[in-house]
Amino acid sequence: MGKNNWLPRVAASAAVLGACAVAAPANAADAAEGGERLARYHAQELDWHACALGPEDEVGRELDAAGADCAELTVPLDYAEPGGRTITVALSRLPAADREHRVGPLFLNNGGPGGAGLDMPLTVGAAMGDVAERFDLIGMDPRFVGRSTPLDCGWDIGTGIYSAGPDRASFAASAARARELAERCRRAAGDLLPHVSTRNTARDMDVLRGALGEDRISYLGYSYGSYLGEVYAALFPGRTDRMVLDGVIHPDRYRQTLLQGAEAANESALRGWADWVAERDDAYGLGASRDAVLAAVDRIHQAAAEKPLEVGEFRLDAHLLPIVFFGGLGSDLDERRAALAESAAVLARAAAGEQVEPGPGLAEELAWLTTGAGSRQASAQTAVICGDVAERRGLGAYWRDIQGSRAEYPFAGPLASNVNPCEYWGRPAEGPTALPDDVPALLVAATGDPRTVYEGTTEVRADWPSSRLVTVAGAAQHGLFGEYGNACVDARVNVYLAEGRLPARDLTCRP
Repeated sequence: MGKNNWLPRVAASAAVLGACAVAAPANAADAAEGGERLARYHAQELDWHACALGPEDEVGRELDAAGADCAELTVPLDYAEPGGRTITVALSRLPAADREHRVGPLFLNNGGPGGAGLDMPLTVGAAMGDVAERFDLIGMDPRFVGRSTPLDCGWDIGTGIYSAGPDRASFAASAARARELAERCRRAAGDLLPHVSTRNTARDMDVLRGALGEDRISYLGYSYGSYLGEVYAALFPGRTDRMVLDGVIHPDRYRQTLLQGAEAANESALRGWADWVAERDDAYGLGASRDAVLAAVDRIHQAAAEKPLEVGEFRLDAHLLPIVFFGGLGSDLDERRAALAESAAVLARAAAGEQVEPGPGLAEELAWLTTGAGSRQASAQTAVICGDVAERRGLGAYWRDIQGSRAEYPFAGPLASNVNPCEYWGRPAEGPTALPDDVPALLVAATGDPRTVYEGTTEVRADWPSSRLVTVAGAAQHGLFGEYGNACVDARVNVYLAEGRLPARDLTCRP
């Protein structure tokens, strides 16, 4: 989930984990950071160096060419025992060119959970234009992600969230698969899992703030990154300067079934895509009307439910197939719609029994989704979600939700409400984080966002009277600033970052 936001925006403790210590309440644990417990971490001297790890490291070479540098931040694995084992968090920094008017560091997060952020100074810096020269742009691979200390459960698929399939038998199979994935994590990384959480990532951010010698940070977070920003503001009040949250999630909507509540938006996005494809039937051959295109999609799903589709060397079953469509529906930009249409045309031929080969984009997606290639990112994503909000609901609760939504949301319901490894996780080390009382932030959202639904953004806006909301009306887009090509949004964000003053009122931009 563009940025790796809220699951496939691209294209993801106790009974199971063994006993783990419950951390102190947030206020006690985090107020103490100003004392001696974390002093050595805040006082560490960062060793900034070239970013490229070798000639094949394209991201590193691009960072070096742009004048960025990289470093590794040392943080405690367990903030309740800061004198114990340590891990590293990988960083990048594009220093402010205009030192005379420097504002400070702008921390960046592209969501996920589990999205790497080392390249973000390049992508966000391009969207900021001249405003970027006044900030040190800080990219960060959160703990256990990317170049940071690794966590990999050794999965043979690249997602912990997948569809229940068409019936009770397929649902039971998906539940068994969820249990297996959780067990793999316990065996491979049981010592790390109790310490994978959004709160600990926020604590890592504050250690970085201290190591940089800053009193406050500015922050730009997309999708799940909006939740990370909310958690940081809750744990460390008064330490944020300018905060932009793009594709906003309200903490009350952050649960182990992350997509619940987004069913209507995804069904709407699917219909909008079908309209677009129908107008281009000569190119894709999926049908000349919305109904015809949706019927073609149904045939693909039905075929996968009877027998996994053979797409080159890959096999795509009824559990993973909906992820391909879901991943392609995160944007209503022509380029993204065309990519999904090309993939759907190949899948339609496979469903009809033809021998097909995926194009480069679909091949990369299927390799990531159906093999171990995506294991590490999916492992980290799942570990964060489960480490934050895992609860035992019982399989009957999932099945009732699936069946209750299937008629109205035949595509999204079995995916959004399905069981996942969090059902077999242990109790999180800490309770959920409540939204801070008020934060003067700039919130950015599209009314048709199929990932973090618009209602969640308006809920945060209502809870934060000092915030302001920039809405793109009528867009089915997840992630706006620097991604959607909307000059109105980009200008509003950049003015706020440059001046530090929020708009006088909420604003609406046209798609």
